[in-house]
Amino acid sequence: MKNSTARTSVLLAGLTLLMTACTQSNNPTATNTSTTGTAGVSGGIPIGIALAQTSNVALLGQEGIQGAKIAEKYFNDKGGVDGTPIKLVVQDTGGDEAGTINAFNILINQNKVVGIVGPTLSQQAFSANPIAERAKVPVIAASNTAKGIPEIGDYIARVSAPVSIVAPNSIKAALKLNPKIKRVAVFYAQNDAFSKSETEIFQQVVKDQKLDLVTVQRFQTSDTDFQAQATNAINLKPDLIIISGLAADGGNLVRQLRELGYQGIIVGGNGFNTSNIFAVCQARCNGVLVAQAYSPEHPNEINKTFRSTYLEQFKKEPPQFSAQGFTAVQVFVEALKEVDKKSDIAKMPLEQLRTELNKQLLVGKYDTPLGQISFTPVGDVVQSQFYVAQLKVDPDGKNGKFVSLK
Repeated sequence: MKNSTARTSVLLAGLTLLMTACTQSNNPTATNTSTTGTAGVSGGIPIGIALAQTSNVALLGQEGIQGAKIAEKYFNDKGGVDGTPIKLVVQDTGGDEAGTINAFNILINQNKVVGIVGPTLSQQAFSANPIAERAKVPVIAASNTAKGIPEIGDYIARVSAPVSIVAPNSIKAALKLNPKIKRVAVFYAQNDAFSKSETEIFQQVVKDQKLDLVTVQRFQTSDTDFQAQATNAINLKPDLIIISGLAADGGNLVRQLRELGYQGIIVGGNGFNTSNIFAVCQARCNGVLVAQAYSPEHPNEINKTFRSTYLEQFKKEPPQFSAQGFTAVQVFVEALKEVDKKSDIAKMPLEQLRTELNKQLLVGKYDTPLGQISFTPVGDVVQSQFYVAQLKVDPDGKNGKFVSLK
């Protein structure tokens, strides 16, 4: 093992030079050519977290941050990267593309991160990821499942399984619960790239299962009143309703469908994979089906530790986005360790470290809360285990949990 004291001295020296360089420019979008050292933030190797903390997207982004912070403590307690801790640098993307672009620019040029976890939405990724690609900064998406995300560039990967693999499972589960399903109504948020991508998959599965698609209703993620669309769909007497949207709009839509009398099965898309949805639709959430890429019951040791830590901190089961946030940080840490074994990263120019880190993370295999994962050459996650959960609301109607269907 390398001498930790010497490593720290080198990192601190690199930090001093980098901080001096940072003070010479107040423009977060300017190209910075500094190549000395890796520690852009006092106290450790900086990993950027570009997730939403504000706007309606925060219901998802905050859970990703929770998982990432659990990972930060977990790996630092184990010695970080050969004695050097990691340090998460969190930038709020908000819910739009402009906020995400700004967050990426600050993380890359001002905070000098070695890589970025984020952003929250696929819609944001299509706008901001090209910035990281041009700067040759590795990005790991923890919640982007739309078609085409890894293909944005060589430095873009994801630990969030694509919608084309996950989404069909929930429709198949609905058919097991009610084999008499024939008529299907579909709703989706037309201003969200992920929802548009997901609904295409859902609609294709409906056709493949030889079901009748009786209507496709569109809405905006900012909508709160769904009375017109819900009434139109209910009048067509669907046996199954499928919703692609975020937690806030999707949850409100579920609530209004139930209030208007719809009693059939509801399938929610990936945007429903947050415990925050219970606060939106409360008792009306009960019974909604959601396909998942994570189960708190996965039996490996790292998930047991992650689950128990999350339960202790938040008094509820960890949701998918938190598990994926943890996993994204884990991939960066374990890849950094492998790079460090080959060449002391404390002495490596930042640009070189980013490139070597990107190469390494794509060839690694990782035992994560999601199970065993790896990556395709283009950066898509390879994952074998998926689940379907049913939302079960507590008796008080204020909270609930995701119960995996066997």
